[in-house]
Amino acid sequence: MVIPALNEQRSLPLVLRELPPNWVDEVLVVDNGSTDATAQVARDLGAEVILEPQRGYGAACLAGLEALSRKAVAPEIVVFLDADFSDFPNELPSLLAPLLLGQADLVIGSRTLGCRDPGALLPQALWGNRLACGLMRIFFGVRHTDLGPFRAIRWEALRSLSMRDTNFGWTVEMQIKAVRRGLKVTEVPVSYRRRVGHSKITGTVRGTLLAGTKILYLIAKYGLWESSSPAPEHAAT
Repeated sequence: MVIPALNEQRSLPLVLRELPPNWVDEVLVVDNGSTDATAQVARDLGAEVILEPQRGYGAACLAGLEALSRKAVAPEIVVFLDADFSDFPNELPSLLAPLLLGQADLVIGSRTLGCRDPGALLPQALWGNRLACGLMRIFFGVRHTDLGPFRAIRWEALRSLSMRDTNFGWTVEMQIKAVRRGLKVTEVPVSYRRRVGHSKITGTVRGTLLAGTKILYLIAKYGLWESSSPAPEHAAT
C-alpha cells in the first residue's frame, strides 16, 4: 500500500489504525516534504517511510513505486490511499474483491457511487469530476464516474502504464492509460467523509485551477494529440 502524505500527522494515525488486519502486507508512507511530524508518526505506527522532497501527489506516488520496485519480492497488487482520512480504509476488502476474483486489473473507488458525508466533496470537485469523466467517455469510450484516489491495481499492469505525472494528473493519467492498454477497469462504491484538516487542492482557488487545468490537459493530450487507434471500450461497473 502506498500512502502519499503532506503534513498529515493528525490524520495519518486514524488511517493506519483503520486498515483491516491481514489485508495489507506492507505500508509505504511517502512523506512529500512535510514540515510536521508525519514521518515520525508513520514510523511509530509500523509503516515504512519514503522521503520525496519534490512536492506533488504524482511525485509521491512515483517515489512509492520506485521503492516497491527495489523490493526483493514484487507485490501482486498496489493500493493507493490518501492520508487525510477522507476515505474509509476498512472498505479495502470491497476494493480488492474484483482483483482477487480475477475480474479486473484496476479498481477505482468511486465516491460518487458510494455514500458521502454532506460537503465531503466540494462543489468544484464534483463539477470537475463530471466534466473529466464526461470527456473521457467522449474521447476514450469509457464510463467512469470518479477520479477517486482510493484505488488498487495489479503490479504488472501498473508497470505497463509507465506513469509519469508528478502532480495533479496522476489519477486521470492512470485511468486513460489503462483503457488505452486494454486493461480491465471497474469501479466499486466507496464511502467518503470530510477530511481531517484543510484540502491542499480543492480547498484553495489556486489548487482547484491548477488541478483542473492539468486534468483537462492530459485528457486532450491523450485524446487528441497522441491518439492512435481507437481504444477498446470498458464500462465501469
